[in-house]
Amino acid sequence: MDITSHHPILKAFLAGSFSGTFSTILFQPLDLVKTRLQNTTSTVISRHGTVSMVSTFANILQQEHISGLWRGMVPSLTRCVPGVGLYFCFLDTMKSQYLHNRAPSALESVAMGVTARCLSSAVLIPVTVVKTRVESGVYSYNGVLSALREIYRIEGVKGMTCGLLPTLFRDAPFSGLYLMFYTQTKSIIPRVIAGVLASVVTQPADVLKTKMQLYPNKFNGLWAVAVYVNAEHGMKGYFKGLVPRMLRRTLMAAMAWTIYERVSMKIGLK
Repeated sequence: MDITSHHPILKAFLAGSFSGTFSTILFQPLDLVKTRLQNTTSTVISRHGTVSMVSTFANILQQEHISGLWRGMVPSLTRCVPGVGLYFCFLDTMKSQYLHNRAPSALESVAMGVTARCLSSAVLIPVTVVKTRVESGVYSYNGVLSALREIYRIEGVKGMTCGLLPTLFRDAPFSGLYLMFYTQTKSIIPRVIAGVLASVVTQPADVLKTKMQLYPNKFNGLWAVAVYVNAEHGMKGYFKGLVPRMLRRTLMAAMAWTIYERVSMKIGLK
């Protein structure tokens, strides 16, 4: 018997995971470059001048070859595939349980997007830590499970969950705003604008998240990281890696939703 025929939640999870796989693989280089840009120090800038997205791409290709652009792919897939699946699973559950499958209002869309993203991000925060560290090139682990064991052994639960608060501040508003525009309009332009604006607004939280996950023993809380970034780079430091993240988040969201809708229709979810 087909197990998905009587379990729409499982269908939503499978459709979401399928869409997450393709979008994660395709846009991994942008995520990698974003992380590298956010980990650039003032010393590097003074030595080499302005570090841009293009120069970072070129540097990775020169030193790590083209395969280097997909560094951190395994932890990215480990995080994003079930993460996107859980996100759509939570959305489908809320829509069926509380909205009885009617179209959500703008405010309901924001609430659903925020809730679903907070839940999925919180569940997978340990893998997010591993992904960020592997992409940075600062850490070297022998696989995701080995990394999780090592982090827990050395840093405990604090290390496994470092950067959770800025991760939620980053992911929740983006998902809430994007879902609102996605459900309220069929035009692609407002969705793209929503993705761009949400990326800009949540970029400081993403920078703080990266710093906390790369250097957990250096900062005593979110405020300490914010003070450090401002002292080191000024206001522009809060927007490091904005362009690659803006491109990745906007394109990835559009692609994930498109694939999710197509797969959902194929497996009878819609």
